Amino acid sequence: MHHSRLSTFVIDCRTENADEAARFWSAALGRPIESADGNYRQLAGTADEPILLVQKVDHPGRIHLDIETDDMEAEVKRLEGLGARRVAFVKTWWVMEAPTGQRFCVVNPQRGPLAGRANEWEGPRAPR
Repeated sequence: MHHSRLSTFVIDCRTENADEAARFWSAALGRPIESADGNYRQLAGTADEPILLVQKVDHPGRIHLDIETDDMEAEVKRLEGLGARRVAFVKTWWVMEAPTGQRFCVVNPQRGPLAGRANEWEGPRAPR
């Protein structure tokens, strides 16, 4: 049994200046920039909503989501059973592709323990 839930919306920005991109999204969404780390800028939010990141990238701009899990391999296999495929393992997470073509990431817990605060999976498909 493992747990997973929506963790993060990531705004991928093809830009030379992550701060400039974050300033735009901060103003557009009315959320101050909370922290900066390398290519990432986190916008402020509440503890009960997904994290919102602005990320400097080299590929075309898009928005993708991250799913956090307490068992990476079990969650990736569950998603493969639903038709997703593994694209690449990067640092500590899997980049996946949905059967409909969207890319998303499966990451380790970002907001603390998931038990009691996320979907609980026993089998390959349905939440308990």
